Amino acid sequence: MSVHSSSSIKRVTTHILQEMKDRGEKISMLTAYDYSMAKIVDAAGIDIVLVGDSASNVMAGHETTLPITLDQMIYHASSVVRAVKRAFIVVDIPFGNYQGNSSEALRSAIRIMKESGAHAVKVEGGSEIKESVSRILSAGVPVMGHLGLTPQSIYKFGTYTVRAKEEAEANKLLEDAKMLEACGCFAIVLEKIPAALAKQVADSVSIPVIGIGAGGGVDGQVLVMHDMLGITQEFKPRFLRRYADLEGIMMEAFGNYIRDVKSMDFPNESESY
Repeated sequence: MSVHSSSSIKRVTTHILQEMKDRGEKISMLTAYDYSMAKIVDAAGIDIVLVGDSASNVMAGHETTLPITLDQMIYHASSVVRAVKRAFIVVDIPFGNYQGNSSEALRSAIRIMKESGAHAVKVEGGSEIKESVSRILSAGVPVMGHLGLTPQSIYKFGTYTVRAKEEAEANKLLEDAKMLEACGCFAIVLEKIPAALAKQVADSVSIPVIGIGAGGGVDGQVLVMHDMLGITQEFKPRFLRRYADLEGIMMEAFGNYIRDVKSMDFPNESESY
């Protein structure tokens, strides 16, 4: 684990992320939604913090990412920005705030940047959102693309299964990635697609490609923090590696606290004034 002292902090930027791809250094990315957790993940040395619309699931308990609002995303992003000293912070523009209306897309992106202090926004989709991507980029706001499984389109696809297994969809995904690069996106997330296709995309574009369920041939990886820490136990896709069992640790701690309160062991004399 690399822990960064305040004197050695160098803020990660889009330029640094591009340099990492160019020299073959993998990029690490995790989600965060609140001050306390973001402070820890930043101190550990993560390169990118994603304030994901997955907050709709893991923070608010919704079944999909669709219900979360722009105001709620700005609230989460503001909390993360106050904690992070080094990592590059990307914020999802939520469903309904950029599709089909490039003016609204620009307003949403500007609100996120002005009101939260984040460094970039992320949007899902390819050619169908080209106008919105270009409009946001024209204002100088960095944009990260997202292709493959796009959770905001879950009701269109009807399933969270692997995307782009068929040739036509794979070809469209590759063309969409090239289009996003040509528009000026600084990076692309590829979610739940065949590893060979993901590597082909990463080799075909010059910008960083971050994978989630897309194999190891890309330029970096992203996971949802609550999933990799074992806080959410019901979500068990093949691509998820659990690095801790925090649910177990927390349940034990809570149980011990309850027991000590009930038995009047807590607080003891040394814990009283």
